[in-house]
Amino acid sequence: MRFFDTFRRHIDDGGRVVALFGGSTSQRLSSKQVVRELLNAGVEVHLINRKRLMHAKSYGVQSDDRQTLIVTSGNFTGPGMSQNVELSLLLDSDSTNALGFSWDGMVEAMLNQDWDIHQPDVLETDPCWQLLYDEQDTNVVLDDTEEVTMVVRLGHADTARIMADPGTNAYKGSQYFWLSKDAFGFFPALTILNRRGYKTTYSKMIEMDFVDIGNVEQVRVTFEADNNLDFRLGTGPLKGTKLAQEGSLAAITRRSENRYELRLYSPDTPLRKLLDRFAVTFIGHQGKKVGYLPNSLFDNIIGDQIPIPDQLQ
Repeated sequence: MRFFDTFRRHIDDGGRVVALFGGSTSQRLSSKQVVRELLNAGVEVHLINRKRLMHAKSYGVQSDDRQTLIVTSGNFTGPGMSQNVELSLLLDSDSTNALGFSWDGMVEAMLNQDWDIHQPDVLETDPCWQLLYDEQDTNVVLDDTEEVTMVVRLGHADTARIMADPGTNAYKGSQYFWLSKDAFGFFPALTILNRRGYKTTYSKMIEMDFVDIGNVEQVRVTFEADNNLDFRLGTGPLKGTKLAQEGSLAAITRRSENRYELRLYSPDTPLRKLLDRFAVTFIGHQGKKVGYLPNSLFDNIIGDQIPIPDQLQ
């Protein structure tokens, strides 16, 4: 998502953006949401009906005086661009010149292959849209690697309204948890675009079970695509409950594509101290941290179903 506005501005300034994606009716290779947003930005999209196109992904820039090329294992997805451990090789202009590499030549060579190649239309009437999968498909089953719990050490901005009394100035405003860029891949596709003002955001409504208060609510998760690239999670039902103070820990468990659970752990409690060990990545400079653990381990820890591994004791 962070790329779309960059592409849009580049095209509005007279530039050109070309994208080639593999498509399939039987595999989740490229999504309708990504292609739709690229087309709306003015990107020239080519869709190739081929399960095995190029395993190595290639990105780069061409201008009158330079050509750069990145060859990487990272897919054009949130995790692939920002979260996964990927290997990438950057070739600068001197390297591409020495190799005789040309983006125009590469694109032309690929489009001249004897492949089934399409250019999807903005109106989505072309049958080639069937080669793209829908990220909002309710039948999506989570991969084992996506069945995880996020643990985040909460700061003052996360909890001020939770600890405030109704009617006070501190109580005013919306209640959010501010999450890090590491939240890429933890939430489903954020497809609700908001361009009001000059800061672009993308959001999605998800089902959240607030376990501590026994409420299940639809809440909004938002990505600040044109600002600080952070995520924020709406936690309005916790406002004024006094259930979380600065230093408390929130455990957010993903149970399905759109269904989550949220639990709060106060400072100095045994479970908070145990789960806090998984919060290993700092967010900002105020001591706030975030991390992940498999749902299976989280469930064992909070349910005391089996002995906790010695290294976590």
